[in-house]
Amino acid sequence: MLIRSTWTLAISQPVTLPRTYHLELAKNLHQRMSLDIGGDQIPTTTYSGILGRCFASGDFLTFQPEEFYQLTLCGLQQNTAKAIQSLDLGSSLEFLGAKFDIINREDEISSYEQLYTTLVANEPEPTREFQLKFSTPTAFAQGKLQLPLPVPGLMFRSWLLSWNEFAPVYLGGGELIGYLVEAVALKRHRIQTLPFRVNKGMVNGFVGEVTLQALYKTDLLLVNVANLLVNYSQFAGTGIKTRLGMGQTTVI
Repeated sequence: MLIRSTWTLAISQPVTLPRTYHLELAKNLHQRMSLDIGGDQIPTTTYSGILGRCFASGDFLTFQPEEFYQLTLCGLQQNTAKAIQSLDLGSSLEFLGAKFDIINREDEISSYEQLYTTLVANEPEPTREFQLKFSTPTAFAQGKLQLPLPVPGLMFRSWLLSWNEFAPVYLGGGELIGYLVEAVALKRHRIQTLPFRVNKGMVNGFVGEVTLQALYKTDLLLVNVANLLVNYSQFAGTGIKTRLGMGQTTVI
């Protein structure tokens, strides 16, 4: 089971939170679901933080009452997906002295089998261009460093590691990544780097829009596997620290 749950939030008066609020909110939500946070090498949940227009000043962010905000939680295996599906936040989300009213909730529910059957096994007409939006800072581990760039091979590796960890259908390992690197190119992007606060430090990541292009004459099966992983990114996120709010990814 896979789930992507999105809550629409609003406030009646300005709310100011520390830039590190996403860490406390992630812990709060996991505690409500009786889930450990950080116990797995490959995250079983991903999370967006509160998305929407806010104003930054020093170490604080201010959210405005005339705006709508969104919070997304995704579960990548049965236990976490069921926990998210059962999570009842009531009429408001309260943490760190702030209160966000809950306007709506939408659940997108799928499964690894459904994604694989629809996007690969049924041999659909291939999609050769993939448009992605990265809503929260996204980066990739490179030894002791982090790389805040949309490198296709690193994106596919991130998605494939998660897929192979939880899906009943194993797609392949390093050899598949090699094929994807040679077959799918970065066509264009409109990105910028933003810092993501982690306790007393920070990680630089990119946000914005990225378009990938499968090269002409690429094997149709490989193109469909690429499309499968791109669509899976909407549940799994991209890169590092996705359980804490980094790497939130949508297909546009």
